[in-house]
Amino acid sequence: MEVNVGGESKLMNKTKILFVCLGNICRSPAAEGIFLQLLDEYNLQEKYSVDSAGTSGHHDGEKADQRMRVAAQNRNLNLESISRKFTVEDFQHFDFIIVMDQSNYQNVLKLDTRSENEHKVLKMTDFASDEFAQFDHVPDPYFGGEEGFDLVLNLLNNCCRNFLTYLEKR
Repeated sequence: MEVNVGGESKLMNKTKILFVCLGNICRSPAAEGIFLQLLDEYNLQEKYSVDSAGTSGHHDGEKADQRMRVAAQNRNLNLESISRKFTVEDFQHFDFIIVMDQSNYQNVLKLDTRSENEHKVLKMTDFASDEFAQFDHVPDPYFGGEEGFDLVLNLLNNCCRNFLTYLEKR
């Protein structure tokens, strides 16, 4: 449900989720796309609002990396997000901030100067099932080959499914 309050549109009663990586062109837009696809699959679009961001603003305004978009398209997954930098305001807007690695975790929490939002920040791999238990982070495929993008999509698919299950059981 969207409500207009004082000229500002607010998403009411939705759980708001932000996926975060370094540049917001590989891992976090893929997680966003996978999670949106899961919401469509289970007809849960009305319950959740999803976005992605990066801890670096280096790619602001760019689409997801072409290699990630191709790997995603091979799985009938469309990545529509445009890169943006994580901001302090994101703490107020989102219920869950899901980071891809320890560096993202630390960089996000550096902006939480009053230490009020740590409970919102979780690692994506906290939701990995046994087959991906060896991963303590989602590897960045940016400097690797094609197989790195496939691995990341497999890992994110697993973690996003488990995260959605976690959310639905709350």
